[in-house]
Amino acid sequence: MCLVRVMTNTALAEENARLKARLAETEAALADAVEAQKRLESIVSELRREKFGRKSEKLDQEQFNLPLEDVELAQGVLEAAQEKARRALKGQGRVESGTPHRNRGHLPKHLPRVERIIEPQSTLCPCGCGEMARIGEDVSERLDVVPAQLRVLVTRRPKYACRRCSGAVVQAHAPEHVVPGGLPTEALIAQVMVAKFGDHLPFYRQAEIYTRQGITLDRATLGNWVGRAVT
Repeated sequence: MCLVRVMTNTALAEENARLKARLAETEAALADAVEAQKRLESIVSELRREKFGRKSEKLDQEQFNLPLEDVELAQGVLEAAQEKARRALKGQGRVESGTPHRNRGHLPKHLPRVERIIEPQSTLCPCGCGEMARIGEDVSERLDVVPAQLRVLVTRRPKYACRRCSGAVVQAHAPEHVVPGGLPTEALIAQVMVAKFGDHLPFYRQAEIYTRQGITLDRATLGNWVGRAVT
């Protein structure tokens, strides 16, 4: 009886610690979301003062685009914070949830493809039947960048199953991304951030540069990526 009571107390303590950690994570995520929302409201208020204030003047293209980029960046921060809060409420880690987006075939054919294969840690059947057989794979494409050259990063994750039994299928986990299920690699996001904050190149001008490479990216998309990256 005493042993059962000790085990029960231990289990309760572990569950209590788990719930406290989950609550702290949820509160932090919600705080990020609130902060991002305040930032959006502040930017909108500034734009209203510029447009409707007593000394308001008509904004030129440069003045008009820069505040909008701040809004789009803040929107990316808010979306990432909201997703983090949803994962915390569901008790999930940082994983890609829902139906994954497939970008294969949407990127220009002229871009070079660099493939990488992520294998499971083991392809041995857990039932002891031996080596598992490859039965398929998931393939995704993300837009990557190297200095002065765009390329497509192709990730393959083969699936393996045992031919002797039907109870086991293994596949490597999908790597974490700044934009879950999205188009850009981390290298591309870093390039956009350096161009924006280091080279003072607005998002709409960066979008024009990518257009010359045959890649259609609008200003809002670039701002969203950077907003997620800084969260």
